[in-house]
Amino acid sequence: MQQHKFPFLWRLGDGYPAKGITKHGKRVFGTFICGGGSSMGYKLAGYDHLGGVELDPNVAAIYKANHHPKYMFNMDIRDFNAKADLPSDLFDLDLLDGSPPCSTFSTSGKREAAWGVEKVFAEGQKKQQLDDLVFVYCETIKKLMPKVCLLENVSGLIKGNGKTYCKNIVKKIASIGYRPQVFLLNAASMGCPQRRERTFIIGLRNDFAMLPKLYLNFNEPPIPFAMCDDGDTAVENRITPCDAPYWSLCRQGEAISKHHPNGNRFDSVRLSMKSVANTITANGRLYHPLYPRGLNNSELCKVGTYPLDYDFKGRNPQWFIGMSVPPVMTAQIAHQIFLQWLSKI
Repeated sequence: MQQHKFPFLWRLGDGYPAKGITKHGKRVFGTFICGGGSSMGYKLAGYDHLGGVELDPNVAAIYKANHHPKYMFNMDIRDFNAKADLPSDLFDLDLLDGSPPCSTFSTSGKREAAWGVEKVFAEGQKKQQLDDLVFVYCETIKKLMPKVCLLENVSGLIKGNGKTYCKNIVKKIASIGYRPQVFLLNAASMGCPQRRERTFIIGLRNDFAMLPKLYLNFNEPPIPFAMCDDGDTAVENRITPCDAPYWSLCRQGEAISKHHPNGNRFDSVRLSMKSVANTITANGRLYHPLYPRGLNNSELCKVGTYPLDYDFKGRNPQWFIGMSVPPVMTAQIAHQIFLQWLSKI
């Protein structure tokens, strides 16, 4: 079987970077860093990750416990942008990473009906107008002027009316002084045991315009759920009462919605042993193909390419993994950015 460049089964204790990858030490800084899915991806790919910005203090504490960042700014990104005393090594970075909250563009959410509406996060954070945060992040790019900027979002950003919004983001990044490219990538083709489509807008600063455009094409072999299965028959992670009557009716790979009388619960899925797992979301439910239970923590980590020894500090692993870009997905992109661009600068 073909070997994957970045194994989905790994531990923080293995150290960085991933086996076979040389540590080059290019500097990267993150925004909206959450549990650090992207942070781990960059470090697996040989980067020196300096830390980031995170609004929620509890999430920031868990990030610090697992990643020990040089810098942690526990604040609103708008407040970070207003700071006049940022460390000098955050300017002219090799890469700036950002994943602004994207629920207003999700194909499973309210989309256009939620644009421009303030939202209170479940964690008790203050209200934020979510669709504006992508442009707030653009101001972060303008402030720090990294060599490469990366903006990650859901696939819905380039679907339907979201396309116009995406074009405005691209125009904004271009006006700052970058050559932006838009990619729609699926984690399942990148060595991740999860079908997760994400949009990436990646920009190279104009003073490096002599370099060719970035080429991203990943064709790693699919990883079926059987390779993530723990074979655990326990039912500690029980099926929710609203899904329980339908799990046995579902064939492997079917969503509960197919058998629900109202067509509800489309994000609750009985997985297939032979297929790549569906997307882990913060609030959806992925059920084991053979046993009437949800995925256990080990299976969630493997499907999400999170390290098995990640310390969630008692918080729900699914929430963190569902809110994160899979580390292996980021590692694949970061590795190509280094090979094609940063290694030549």
